Amino acid sequence: MASLFRCFLGLYIFLLSLYFSQISKAEKSSIVEEGILYIDGFSSIAKIDEDFICATLDWWPSSKCDYGTCSWGNASLLNLDLRNKVFLNAIRAFSPLKIRLGGTLQDKVIYQTKHDKEPCTPFLRNNTEMFGFSQGCLPLSRWDELNKFFKKTGAKITFGLNALNGKTIRPDGTALGDWDSSNAVSFIRYTVSRGYTIHGWELGNELNGNGIGAAISADQYSSDVIALHKLVHDIYKGKDAMPLILAPGGIFDAVWFPKFINKAANSLQVVTHHIYSVGAGNDTNLVQKILDPSHLDEESKILRNLQGVVRNSGTSAVAWIGESGGVFNSGRNRVSNRFVSSFWYLDQLGMSATFDTKAYCRQTLVGGNYGLLNTTTFHPNPDYYGALLWHHLMGKNVLSTHFLGTKKLRAYAHCSKSSEGIALLLINMHEGTTVNISLSITLANTNESPALLQVTNDQNSRHGFEREEYHLTAKNGDLHSQKVLLNGKELNVDHFGRIPPMESITVNPSDPIAIAPLSIVFVRIPTIQVPACSMFTREYM
Repeated sequence: MASLFRCFLGLYIFLLSLYFSQISKAEKSSIVEEGILYIDGFSSIAKIDEDFICATLDWWPSSKCDYGTCSWGNASLLNLDLRNKVFLNAIRAFSPLKIRLGGTLQDKVIYQTKHDKEPCTPFLRNNTEMFGFSQGCLPLSRWDELNKFFKKTGAKITFGLNALNGKTIRPDGTALGDWDSSNAVSFIRYTVSRGYTIHGWELGNELNGNGIGAAISADQYSSDVIALHKLVHDIYKGKDAMPLILAPGGIFDAVWFPKFINKAANSLQVVTHHIYSVGAGNDTNLVQKILDPSHLDEESKILRNLQGVVRNSGTSAVAWIGESGGVFNSGRNRVSNRFVSSFWYLDQLGMSATFDTKAYCRQTLVGGNYGLLNTTTFHPNPDYYGALLWHHLMGKNVLSTHFLGTKKLRAYAHCSKSSEGIALLLINMHEGTTVNISLSITLANTNESPALLQVTNDQNSRHGFEREEYHLTAKNGDLHSQKVLLNGKELNVDHFGRIPPMESITVNPSDPIAIAPLSIVFVRIPTIQVPACSMFTREYM
């Protein structure tokens, strides 16, 4: 009898604690804060490419492991399943998606030629070799398959060339000597002869500054890029389109980058740099860092410095983030591939755009724990849907914003992509607070008080500012969920492998823009017209 009583008592205490925890959660989630988003609609502060969203495909084989976890599966360029319908449709949904082919092992790739007598062997695990793998080979037959697939999807391809070919690597990692371009020349000539369209050729991966595995001096790297520029112009002479030349594809170095850009200025169209700002894959504080605005703000220093270097160089080259996965060493399972990842990713898209970054390449499209798509099924991870909404809503002209309110609310504004008006990206990192936002928009630049358009929440809808809203939340409120809800509806690929439509809700203009706790919201307001987003400004400024 006593044991039965203890059992009921334990159950009662459990239910009571559960009840009070639910009350606590309800009270927590009922907190509402007000804020004002100031937007300068007179002129844009930066401009991005129409196809700003970019993703990478890498060379890593299935034997690539980090911290005891092997997360790459068959995601290598050498064995990726190009017949998968979900994969095909996921790329097509962007029309077009920029895709960067490259990564660490690109500097160990040899390209098969028509006259090769040696077999074309894949990468093999070898811990005595740089990067832990042997040299690998790209068969021409595989290159043909990849290009057929890219043409079918409409993707715009940049290809990372092996920058270490012909170089001697000293014990300290310094790479000496000129780049041996002979294998690359054969490969590029074959590519042109087959009529394959390449948007850009990039030289090397993370070989600048201290380098990853090897390092090339700024003087030598600029000399190699000049050689690449010359041979590309020779091979493409008379063709309709000339590919871009991109480099160096490395972590920003405040000493190395200016030297390199100044010397290679006339041969370089795109300065590429890599960002891994959240931490290592074995870091136990990743979620805290992702939801910490002060940690996210640290990357603005790098973006501002690079923007200054490019502007001061006098070159016409522009900056791309050529690779960014947030968490380095293949990401982190249940973080990089879950809803919580969208907070750093979408914030960094917005932040990088304000610093005139023209394109942002996510590591990866598929592969590792940080893919936009699941490595096995190719079904979208949450970040994919955020990227797709950005692509369809956020236009080229970037507007200056200032949010007066909680530091946990991040806000970015652009001209709308497919219509007049403006588009907003709003990110609420508060765990239990809804943020209601009013807008104050500058319409003109005068010496006196600025002309303002104030969109208030006073129940007066006579202005008719219709809003389209796209609210992204985690399924069941679980930040580690691989499922994402759009306006309360779960997003899933259908049985035909088709990406679900991204449908908005239309909101009464008299209602506040309400950003729920731990949610991300895109807003499009077609009827708010500002000078920075006029048709003339879009086309000519």
